[in-house]
Amino acid sequence: MSEYKEYNYQNNAITHNFKYMLQPLLSMLDKDKNRCILDLGCGNGYLVNYLISLGYNAYGTDASEIGITIARGQNPGRFFVQDLSTDKLPEELQGLAFDTVISTEVIEHLYDPEGFIDFCRAALTPGGEIIISTPYHGYLKNLLISLGNKWDQHLNPVWLGGHIKMWSAKTLSGLLTAKGFTVTGFEGCGRIPYLWKSMIVKAKLN
Repeated sequence: MSEYKEYNYQNNAITHNFKYMLQPLLSMLDKDKNRCILDLGCGNGYLVNYLISLGYNAYGTDASEIGITIARGQNPGRFFVQDLSTDKLPEELQGLAFDTVISTEVIEHLYDPEGFIDFCRAALTPGGEIIISTPYHGYLKNLLISLGNKWDQHLNPVWLGGHIKMWSAKTLSGLLTAKGFTVTGFEGCGRIPYLWKSMIVKAKLN
């Protein structure tokens, strides 16, 4: 995985991505199906704490001790620091049967996305679901970035801990399919269609 970058979490307020992503993501969840949820890369815990307030059974892990400390301010027993040097969940979570893994705006930061999907798969029960969001890239959006000469600004190579992978719906769906999932849902988030800021892909473990 790429080197982790702290994002200066100040409190448990909504993070910028959930301002346009929260409702599309919630539309993919069902309390009857998604009974035990793990948010991998939970940041300051906003999503998990929000899900708990809606009655979901949710937990979060993150490499950021600062983020986890903030998250625990609302629900102390639900958040744990994730040791990225191991292939295991924190000990406190290893006995739980997670039927849902959520990961928002994480996979674009990782050197080894295949290993990350393997990690998610190992955490899931048979037939479990994965919901992943990442910045959207497609032909029209990329063309407009090129025409506007905005790639340097868009990718910003000096951003420590920044995006190192660009995903399209095809490439992310292809990775999930190759790892034994069937894609069952797609949502574009933010801006008008095909210029989306992010996309959310939902898939079920075969």
